[in-house]
Amino acid sequence: MNKNSTTKANKEDLKFLSEVLSKAFFDDPVAQYFFPSDINRNVALAKFFGIQMAKLYYRFGHVYTNQDKNGVAIWSPPGAKTDDLKSILALLPLAAILKGRTIRALKAITYLDKKHPKTPPHYYLATLGVLPELQGKGYGSDLLEPVLEECDRNIVPAYLESSKDKNVPFYERHGFKVIEEVNLLDGPKLWLMWRDPQVN
Repeated sequence: MNKNSTTKANKEDLKFLSEVLSKAFFDDPVAQYFFPSDINRNVALAKFFGIQMAKLYYRFGHVYTNQDKNGVAIWSPPGAKTDDLKSILALLPLAAILKGRTIRALKAITYLDKKHPKTPPHYYLATLGVLPELQGKGYGSDLLEPVLEECDRNIVPAYLESSKDKNVPFYERHGFKVIEEVNLLDGPKLWLMWRDPQVN
């Protein structure tokens, strides 16, 4: 890791980190699909990521940031339940943010959930984002490192969906491989990627 070392986020960090992610994902095709308005997207995304972290993923203990809090990696560990009743109820506030696009979002989430491999148990990278002006400088790699090291140490695979084609080579450098390309209904393409543990 570099001098700006990766650490688990504290609960009091989540609001600030949601704003970091809103900037990181402003031009993301899926973010534009859910929130078409350039005027409102930053605010909507900050609320979206705030709910995602606080209500769904933080409880699993794998929300990572760094010393300067300029990036975030959000994981769920093997066996984590994100589709149970508790999780669904926790995400109800998203409807107020998505407004008329709630059905579109639910269809997309349901479709991707069906594509998500159920076995073997694995880590799932729900979100990785770094401030735009710092992208390409190694921060994303550092944010991935703790969980990928754990994957290799414990011989556990990992999975993600990349919403940008330019990010595919980045993930490939970290051992992920594209297993399928899918298109959301009237929406963007995503690259489904799987990583087997790197065992020497």
